[in-house]
Amino acid sequence: MTADRNHEDERGGGLTTGEVARRLGVAPTTVRTWDRRYGLGPDAHTGGTHRRWTPADVARLERMCALTATGVPPAEAARMVKYPEPPAPDGPAPVAAPPTAAPPALPAASRRSRAHAGLRLGDVHQECKGIARAALRLDAAALEDLLATAIEAHGLIAAWTEVIMPTLQAVGRKWENSGERYVEVEHFLSWHVSGALRRCAPPVAADRPGATTMLACVPGENHTLPLEVLAAALAERHLPVRMFGAALPVDSLVAAVRRTGPAVVGLWAQSRTTASRPLAEHVAAMEWGVRGARRKAVVLTLGPGWAGHAVPGLPRPRGLAEAVAAVESLVPG
Repeated sequence: MTADRNHEDERGGGLTTGEVARRLGVAPTTVRTWDRRYGLGPDAHTGGTHRRWTPADVARLERMCALTATGVPPAEAARMVKYPEPPAPDGPAPVAAPPTAAPPALPAASRRSRAHAGLRLGDVHQECKGIARAALRLDAAALEDLLATAIEAHGLIAAWTEVIMPTLQAVGRKWENSGERYVEVEHFLSWHVSGALRRCAPPVAADRPGATTMLACVPGENHTLPLEVLAAALAERHLPVRMFGAALPVDSLVAAVRRTGPAVVGLWAQSRTTASRPLAEHVAAMEWGVRGARRKAVVLTLGPGWAGHAVPGLPRPRGLAEAVAAVESLVPG
């Protein structure tokens, strides 16, 4: 925050609830809930009937966010924000403090969660931290609002690359490093990301002969989110796309290619154990159409699984933007 903005806030201008929510990386409904349920609203109205948040008000909410992000239950976090422990006095510590001087101790479960619940996001967009906090709290309303806001603010490709994917990767690392803990957080976040993609994408474009893009995960591969993002990005550009989702069996994949006659087939493999070079070569060699006008699809090998199974002659886009550009260059206008 700039000095001018600080000065403006201290004069009484303050921030709106929406501005506070964006600054904290939470949904406006979360801010209002904390106000209504825990009394963490502005200290006073600053003019008219609209509530304005001063720097002191925002500081309390920042503390609330920090505590809940470490796993402290919201009610307990609000109590700690409203009644902070007084600083220790200078000089030797007293031998004993009166029983009423110490705040109530956190429950054992809360102390454990504080030690393990934080996500290491590093230097990322503020939205990543807000989305991670909402996922850890299993806060569906906040998560949907934050995902929609990120997509609207940055556009689909940038929102996926710079906000959503880093958060998903952080949750995945947390799961891998914590045994079987946080599986519910990963599933919860993935489900809501998938829903946000469907809501933000326009209706599927009508088929044009020889202009359809077919997207499928290779057999044994269940990671569909990257393909869902690509499908939504192509729909934004009014390019016909057919999405077949997870683990499409070989026979079904071949049948779908023959029935749709696509210009492009995108095959996603998250793992090297699922990427199949013979399958990609087989699909790339398939032909259809009348004699003298036979056509083939260009096969895009998508995902990190193809890193050790590169197929000569087949494009391997390195990211979402490159995949979208490849499809746009291959599909007739």
